[in-house]
Order: sequence, then structure tokens, then C-alpha cells
Amino acid sequence: MKRYGEGRQWPQTLLIVAALVAAGVLLVLPLLVVLTGAVAKGWTVYFAAIHERAALAALQLTLTVAAIAVPLNLVFGVVAAWCIAKFEFPGRSALITLIDLPLAVSPVISGLIYVLLFGAQGVFGGWLGEHGFRIIFAVPGIVLATIFVTFPFVARELIPVMQQQGREYEEAALSLGASGWQMFRRVTLPNIKWGLLYGVILCNARAMGEFGAVSVVSGHIRGKTNTLPLHVEILYNEYNHTAAFAVASLLALLALITLALKSWVEARARSERQTAIIARADEDLL
Repeated sequence: MKRYGEGRQWPQTLLIVAALVAAGVLLVLPLLVVLTGAVAKGWTVYFAAIHERAALAALQLTLTVAAIAVPLNLVFGVVAAWCIAKFEFPGRSALITLIDLPLAVSPVISGLIYVLLFGAQGVFGGWLGEHGFRIIFAVPGIVLATIFVTFPFVARELIPVMQQQGREYEEAALSLGASGWQMFRRVTLPNIKWGLLYGVILCNARAMGEFGAVSVVSGHIRGKTNTLPLHVEILYNEYNHTAAFAVASLLALLALITLALKSWVEARARSERQTAIIARADEDLL
């Protein structure tokens, strides 16, 4: 009698090889092209490209926008996920739909929406101009566009985690006299911490790499409103390919750091789940 899976090694091997080849061609090969192109003319040219004033300004703006957008989406994501997972209320389905909206709308369209709202000829553009506020072609517009496109990531990671967690532990804490903040800090947060970190990492990765929406609202002002992806585009359009690859390597480095953090979070979450399973099994045996 054959065991399950016996005689199926060749199909499995072919599928694994096909997956590895596809990953190598679609993911690893482009990364190698970027890295080799960045140092094609030597390390001196490479460091000169990334130390250029416009490149440093683009890096600073990219990190600044992410530092603003991610915490705001973190707060919203936690609150929205908590409300959706723990309560039934009128408009709950509408809220879920609104959270998913940025995933369905093209980033270019989302940027255009902000131009129509806050641009010089937009709905609120005249009033903003009269009072000295500038949204479009300035940092506030880039922040707003980034917040929009990264809106769902934290909430979408936390909603299933909180739904699986249930409400029993929170209700028990409240019955024992805990305040709402104490319940959240000591009961809810420890149970969602890995999902929360995972959502923040994904949100940050998208914030630093966003191109479409930011391109529409930025105005492409070199040294002022260009993020790293926009600066790479300008350098490439100017046929300064070595500098474009050098700046792109910074984005690749940020992506690799994000990937390492993501892998660490997944490993820690998996280890914690295994520890909890073993602890419950020991309790059942006792």
C-alpha cells in the first residue's frame, strides 16, 4: 500500500523549481540589475550620487512622510479594528468598505482627487490660498496622499486578529474593575502586538515606496517635494542611469530592512504561538 505523497516527488520538484525560477527572474534578477548598475562606474560615483543634495533631500522627505503617515494610520487602524471586531453598530459595513477603498482606487486617481479638492482651482483651493495654506505641490499634499494609499494596512491586519481573540478577556478584565485604558494596555495590546507590528511594517514599506499618488500632488520640485521614487524617475529621464540606480539602491536597502523586520516578526509570532500551544498541552496533561 502506497503512502500518501509517494511517487509524487517529480511533480513537487518541478513545481518548486518553477517557483524558484520565477522568483529569481521576477524578484532577484531586477535587484541584482539595480545593484550592479549602481556601482557600474565605481564606488566614488556611487557615493557622490547618494550624497547629492537633491538625493539627501529626497531621502529626508521620504522618511519624514513615512514618520507622519504611519503613526496616524496606526492610531486609526487600531481604533477602527477594535470597533469593527468588538462591536456591532450602524454603518459597520460602510466603515469596512471605506477601509478597503484605497485598495480598489488607482493611486493616480487618489492623487488627482486631492488636486481637485486642494489645488489652486479646487474646491477648497481658493480659501486655502487666501489664508496662506499650501497643500498641493507641498509636503502636506504628499502626506495626505501617502496616508490615503496606506490607509488599510494596519486595520486590515488587526481586524481578523481581534475577531479571533473575541471579547471574553476584555469583559473579564472590566468585571474585575479594570479601566478601559488598563484593559487595552494589559489585555488587548499583548494579544495583538505581532499583528500590529506586521501591519506597521507593511504600512511603512508602502509609504516609502509610493509613487503614483505622490507623483500627482508633489509637483516634482527637485530638492523640495521629490521623494526617493520620484527622484529616481527624474534621474532616469535625464539619462543619468548610474545615479538613478544608486538612489534606487537606497530604496532597495530600505526594502531589505523592511523584509528582515517582517521575517523577524513572523518568526517571533510563530514561536510565541508554539509556546502557547505547548503550555496549554502541559496544562491539559496536569
